[in-house]
Amino acid sequence: MNVAFTSDNIAGASDSVLAAIVKAAQGNAMPYGNDEGTVQVTNMLADLFECEVDVFLVSTGTAANVLSLSAMTPQWGNVFCHQESHLLNDESSAPEFFTGGARLVGLGGANAKIDPLQLRKAATQKIGDVHTCQPGALSLSQVTEVGSVYSLEEIKALTDIAKEVGIATHMDGARFANALVALKCSPAEMTWKAGIDIVSFGATKNGVMAAEAIVVFNRELVKNLDVLRKRGGHLHSKMRLLSSQMAAYLTDELWLKNAMHANEMMALMQDGLCGIPEIKINTPAQANMLFCTLPDGMEDYLKSKGFAFYGGRWESGVVRLVTSFRTLKEDVEAFVESARRFNTLAAKQSRI
Repeated sequence: MNVAFTSDNIAGASDSVLAAIVKAAQGNAMPYGNDEGTVQVTNMLADLFECEVDVFLVSTGTAANVLSLSAMTPQWGNVFCHQESHLLNDESSAPEFFTGGARLVGLGGANAKIDPLQLRKAATQKIGDVHTCQPGALSLSQVTEVGSVYSLEEIKALTDIAKEVGIATHMDGARFANALVALKCSPAEMTWKAGIDIVSFGATKNGVMAAEAIVVFNRELVKNLDVLRKRGGHLHSKMRLLSSQMAAYLTDELWLKNAMHANEMMALMQDGLCGIPEIKINTPAQANMLFCTLPDGMEDYLKSKGFAFYGGRWESGVVRLVTSFRTLKEDVEAFVESARRFNTLAAKQSRI
């Protein structure tokens, strides 16, 4: 058996997305986003978010995040984010590079969600002090790095503070669809209606080959993004090959169906693991990612049975499990059954 729960990045692309790329590759079209397909994607996202939007397609989540921040943050400012966020820990120095030197400030909060009290304190101290880095932007991860999801009320509480100090809010939506399915709300409710100014609308983890969308609700932030995208090397000449992916992703609710399946597979896994007393669920999964602590020896045993997942990067015994739109129910059941079997074997061994 060779089954991986390492990341939703390991899954390929949905069939309809691949078919759309092949179709878009036929014939000719104007370059650099001046094609009908790219206009169509903008219209589709405007319908999805129930408002006028500006859309900038890029091919990576890193590009979407750092270009968004570069449009929001002055070079002398800072970006508030959670201390466990992907932005702070997994985007290398790209945020600093693209913003021209803005500082990332990691804040605390349970379940990798920013504590509003910490944000208020950090964002309001020493305002106007030339010796202190000034507030520049706020960035929220939805889903967070531990698999939790900000509620609509939690998002609004943070964006209200950001507005009080005059800074814009970015949402890192690498797993946007998974969060939306978990909250059972509309895209508008989870973004601009809750105070979000720009969202990195992720698609690559959920069935697209290589396409992400910077969706801008605050039109005041648009004026520099065209230039910033070109300057950063992310303006694709054959943009129609990106827009074809995004259009297919948004057609017939593929993006929601894929996310729903991934979330359901994680719910199945979590329910199964909860039935094993020796396994500790660290942060209950709300979407498609789970951190849990396994008893001694179980990680090695599961990996010896052909299951792949990340461990050894955190505290002893802590592992990360991620499901995707391609995860099979039987693979989840086999993983849980193998964990139970280890427990049975360990119990027998302890009685010898």
